[in-house]
Amino acid sequence: MQSPHSTNASADTGGQGRTPVKAAIASFMGSAVEYYDFFIFGSAAALIFPHIFFPDADTNAAVMSLATFGFAYVARPVGAIFVGHFGDRLGRQKVLMFTLILMGASTFLIGCLPTFEQVGWLAPILLVFARLCQGLSAAGEQAGASSMSLEHAPDHRRSFFTSWTLTGTQGGQILAAMIFIPVVALPDEIKFGIGWRIPFWLSAVVVIITFFIRRSLHETPEFEEAKKNNEIAKLPLAVLLRFYWKDVLRVVLCAFIAAVSTVYGTLAISYGKVIGNMDESITLWLVVAGNIGALITQPLFGMLADKIGRKPVFIYGALGSAVFMPFYLRSMESDNALLQFTLSVLVFSCAYAAANAVWPSFYAEMFSSQVRFSGLAIGTQLGFLMAGFAPSIVAALGGLEANGWIQISIFTAVIAVIASLSALTARETYRVPTKQLGHTIEKVS
Repeated sequence: MQSPHSTNASADTGGQGRTPVKAAIASFMGSAVEYYDFFIFGSAAALIFPHIFFPDADTNAAVMSLATFGFAYVARPVGAIFVGHFGDRLGRQKVLMFTLILMGASTFLIGCLPTFEQVGWLAPILLVFARLCQGLSAAGEQAGASSMSLEHAPDHRRSFFTSWTLTGTQGGQILAAMIFIPVVALPDEIKFGIGWRIPFWLSAVVVIITFFIRRSLHETPEFEEAKKNNEIAKLPLAVLLRFYWKDVLRVVLCAFIAAVSTVYGTLAISYGKVIGNMDESITLWLVVAGNIGALITQPLFGMLADKIGRKPVFIYGALGSAVFMPFYLRSMESDNALLQFTLSVLVFSCAYAAANAVWPSFYAEMFSSQVRFSGLAIGTQLGFLMAGFAPSIVAALGGLEANGWIQISIFTAVIAVIASLSALTARETYRVPTKQLGHTIEKVS
């Protein structure tokens, strides 16, 4: 058997039928589109929706608006079962096309919704429905893209290539924030009129571009081989729950770390605005800075995980996030812009980015190709429930009040410890060949 650390031409291309670079680009673009749409909603939930979809734009309206952000995470576990089943039965590529179209359509329609002033409580109801559709789409995007990238990648570079899936989410968040910066600078009459709708409508453009990129990507050799050998499980969920339930639970708890992203990208924006009296555009620029840094550091963390293993890089990212978060929040109460931007980059680009880059390979390598899509989708989406409701939960506990940085920091520390302890129980897989990942069950019927 060829060593997983071989450096010959075959290994560099990932073997016959593998196109790791093309898969990584498709994953990056798809994730960028999906999370452009997803994080546009997060920015709007923090800065726009309390004023137009709810009565009385006060703290209660802010809490309700942040709760709509979390509703997508309720739909995601349900969507994970659905898309996971078909991703393991029909293939990764077909399901990824479906998730792309659903996300694009949902986001465009949000830009067309009437406001509370126009239709009353029907407005937030329609908003929640559209957000649920976004959640159904996002449930399959990262799991499918990660599975696709991992199965196309050479054995000794899986973490690097799969890291581009999550780097795409950073690209999407940068684009969302960059588009919202001029929107929040508009006069209120325009901003709360047609201005906020434009970023949602623009999603149609990036969806069309990514559709053609993703359509040309072939199915993974791992899935095609399993299909050829009649090793496709008829009920992937049943196989998953019978043989991989411990791995699913481990992924759920590790995935709590995603709450750092929503605290950083949604709750911290509100905290800076409400408590720090910061200009809205500055809070968005902080997010842009952190995510630009992550575009550089995440592939590097992926490379590091291919050298020293998934677990140490993931655990560093989790605990580092907990260490830097209180300093970042406290900086928002100061007038020191340089300090704010420095800490924004430290907490996101230099700490959280490590866990974010590594989890696609770390989680996916716990499962065989027969149930990888399902295991990754269901495990992460159940864990992401914590991320979805973190902003509204911590806000309700006083996170948007004076000294709210304490509640936010304690919350971040708790989820970081849970994720790290769960990661310690996992097997290190960076030296395991792709075909030997998981516990292969031959010809499951």
